[in-house]
Amino acid sequence: MNFNGLLKNTNVNSCIECGKCTGNCPVSRFNPNFSPRKLLSTFFNNDQDKLLQNELIWSCLTCGMCRVRCPMDVKFTDFTKIIRQKALKTGTEANCAHGGALQSMMKIMTSENLNQNKMEWITDDLEISETGEILFFVGCLPYFDTFFNELKVDTLAIAKSAIHILNVLGIKPVILKNERCCGHDLLWAGDVDNFKKLAEENITEINKIKPRKIIFSCAECYRTFKLDYQELMGPFDFEMMHLSEFISEKMENNNLGLKKVEGCVTYHDPCRLGRHLGVYEPPRKILNAIPDLKYVEMPKNKVNAVCCGTNLWINCDKYSRMIQNYRLKMGRQVGSNIMLTSCPKCYIHFTCAMQGEQIPDKEKIIVKDLAVFTAEAME
Repeated sequence: MNFNGLLKNTNVNSCIECGKCTGNCPVSRFNPNFSPRKLLSTFFNNDQDKLLQNELIWSCLTCGMCRVRCPMDVKFTDFTKIIRQKALKTGTEANCAHGGALQSMMKIMTSENLNQNKMEWITDDLEISETGEILFFVGCLPYFDTFFNELKVDTLAIAKSAIHILNVLGIKPVILKNERCCGHDLLWAGDVDNFKKLAEENITEINKIKPRKIIFSCAECYRTFKLDYQELMGPFDFEMMHLSEFISEKMENNNLGLKKVEGCVTYHDPCRLGRHLGVYEPPRKILNAIPDLKYVEMPKNKVNAVCCGTNLWINCDKYSRMIQNYRLKMGRQVGSNIMLTSCPKCYIHFTCAMQGEQIPDKEKIIVKDLAVFTAEAME
């Protein structure tokens, strides 16, 4: 199998095997068998076939922490993505959580003749439009809401809150009736063909509307559109923004009517919004603008933020739970009673971890999405 392109695109040939990637990796912290440096060493020793069969290639969270300390700018996350693509072609697959049901859902959404009933969640108090300059990309929130019902998470509250915020700002966003999954998980799990199908279907639907701007509440959807879709299809005519960026921008000239909120909160930077896209300040600007609210930083924040421990709905194991508990403990130690984030999966994973027996009730912390918290502060 040809790996020449891998060397060119990921800079792995510059690796000096210093091990700083492994030293900074959240997975390596708890799983002594996982090491980015050792996986690269296997590659350099011309054991590519052995590497493709190594189940540890699916343990990487692709969070980007390794690159933070790499002195040679090796793109290990991109290396992992390409290795998984090649492994998938040999018949090697990841160990999917939840019986692979979520992956099956994503693949079903690649169908050209798909007719979804995704609009039932939109209540009468939310104002949307069939045409307009601003489109809100909902993502898989309606499906997550049903699938993780037993966790008592309310992922649809994120979408409802986003629309409410936009309405307060005088915007009636367009919602696509037949929007698909963005394909983030399929791409990073090596399934490029189905990722391309989802990307093409979504852009076809978007081009029917011809929006000026697309707003995302999901960090992964935003990353996928802004980086992966444009890499696949070239530059788009529309602008893309995360909801926190949009709100932060509007705060310069608009009164959001933020009410006083007592309490202490902290913010967890999602990997995709933070290290992958560099969006750190907008969420903090919003929180610091809420009257009476105390905002505190966790020890590891912004570019050094710890991942939520699970990615792509694969390899959800004891090490994932250790990473989650490690991160949640940081939130509790700084005295906050609420941990906020801007990624539905972070919200789901941390909420799931909170229901485990490892965390006593007195040490638990409320996990909320930033959009929901902001909308509540605007009421």
